[in-house]
Amino acid sequence: MSAVSGETFTDEERELLSRYFTNLDGPVFALVNLPEVVKGALFARYSRSPKSLRRLFLDEFVEDLDVTGDTSLDATVGLKRAEALYERVFSEYGDDSVAQLGGVHLACEQSSNLLTKVLERGRLMSYLEQSTRYIPYDTRLDSGHYRYIRDPAILDSSLGARYVGEMDRMFDTYGELMPLLQAHVNRRSPRAEGVSAFAHRSAVRATCLDALRGLLPAGSLSNVGMYGSGQSYEQLLLRMRAHPLPEARRYAELMLEELRKVIPSFLTRLERAERGGVWVDYLRRNEEATEAVVESLWPTEAPKPGASVRLTAYDEDGEDRVLAAISYEHSNLSEEELRARVARLSTEERRRLFAAYVGDRANRRHRPGRAFEATSYRFDVVCDYGAFRDLQRHRLLSIEWQELGTDLGYEVPELIEEAGLQERYVEQLERSRSLHDALAKYFPEQAGYAVALAFHIRFAMEMNAREAMHLIELRSSPQGHPAYRRVATEMHRLIAEEAGHRAVAEAMSFVDSGETDLGRLEAEQRAEERSARRRSGRPAAPREPGARPRLRPVQPRRPTA
Repeated sequence: MSAVSGETFTDEERELLSRYFTNLDGPVFALVNLPEVVKGALFARYSRSPKSLRRLFLDEFVEDLDVTGDTSLDATVGLKRAEALYERVFSEYGDDSVAQLGGVHLACEQSSNLLTKVLERGRLMSYLEQSTRYIPYDTRLDSGHYRYIRDPAILDSSLGARYVGEMDRMFDTYGELMPLLQAHVNRRSPRAEGVSAFAHRSAVRATCLDALRGLLPAGSLSNVGMYGSGQSYEQLLLRMRAHPLPEARRYAELMLEELRKVIPSFLTRLERAERGGVWVDYLRRNEEATEAVVESLWPTEAPKPGASVRLTAYDEDGEDRVLAAISYEHSNLSEEELRARVARLSTEERRRLFAAYVGDRANRRHRPGRAFEATSYRFDVVCDYGAFRDLQRHRLLSIEWQELGTDLGYEVPELIEEAGLQERYVEQLERSRSLHDALAKYFPEQAGYAVALAFHIRFAMEMNAREAMHLIELRSSPQGHPAYRRVATEMHRLIAEEAGHRAVAEAMSFVDSGETDLGRLEAEQRAEERSARRRSGRPAAPREPGARPRLRPVQPRRPTA
């Protein structure tokens, strides 16, 4: 039984698509013969569309392209001339250096949320994932199924019928609660004067999708657009081939098949038993051996449920390290001597040096330089899996996460409680827990598919101060999801108060810990204004440096029990 839902195209559509996509039938394919800007725009639109990438290309992009000169192209045919060229260059310059220079845009469709975390782990790749904030999951695929993975091993087992029934009920409830929650939010937050109906409707919808995404199981399907070098894909495929999740190993082969059509020689080492084969065995053996030793040392115990953010490691002299690094490029002194001199600075001198380096930040994208990488923070976080999905995509940090399960409890959004929908919401979460426990006995790797995104997961994040500034300011913005906003603002508090790095924390001037009503409203209003200006040809109205969105404050609500 197929694990993916097929897609139907007309003969004319297939003829056109074959010029630009290496596969017309499977869930994995590469993009070729298109300008880079088109591929980038296509992926950007992809993250907010319920359509597949090939359907999106046909519906929204073909009309804007001149494809008349491309009739002789066929992306489904291997690029033999390129392969011969790569082989010659490889023999002269070596595998690794050249493999860093050729890139591929690849789409992985109908990937479970467990698989997307595997795909997005590499630091040196770029990703865009379909967003649960903009795309409701209450509609079905062409096959008639809801958008969750139908793992062949589970479906063929005695648990198959139960798996489909329970997953369907979770999606049914998600769809049934959506209009009820939208009605509540419209009553609570009516459209204000001067706010367009479209922006208000979009903000209400995003708020409701944010609150209800906790009902979606981790087996929910997503589309991921990727871009990376040949070397990055090689590393990713090695990890996927060694991964215990069958879906990851299956997609590794699908991805390799498509990549061979575009950068065949960059991936030849994967096919050699003495290279790729030995490497995969090494990764797999180490994973299994480490797990066995850890289990023998510390048998699994029932964890204490509940969300938390803890600062577990930091440099006590972190700000001195940063100040010395700030001075290093502008001095002829050794680092050791600079640290000694920094330790003797007065409070006012330290303030002046920090202020000069941080400067007058007009927006959160104006960040100080690499001197802020001289000190680091390590956090132990427990939050819902939905928030983890967003935080995990920050690539310039180190992150390790534990197995997704149900022991750490779950999150019930305040908005769900306000609307009086808590009972039905919790009923589905308990359904998720029961199904997970049943699957775990026979399918320990796939059991996570049944776990709703509202359940907590534990993970560790280690980042330098520069990446902390990026993550915390971005994830605390008013339009962000409430769950990861809480994580970001707590990280900021811990850096200032527990680590005592107040100068570093103060440099993060765009952290926003206030509560707002319809956090997406300002962003939606600005997007509509930009669209109107494009249509009319008017230039954008300048915003004063440092200006913040005007958002309506709301009264603090009681914490979720």
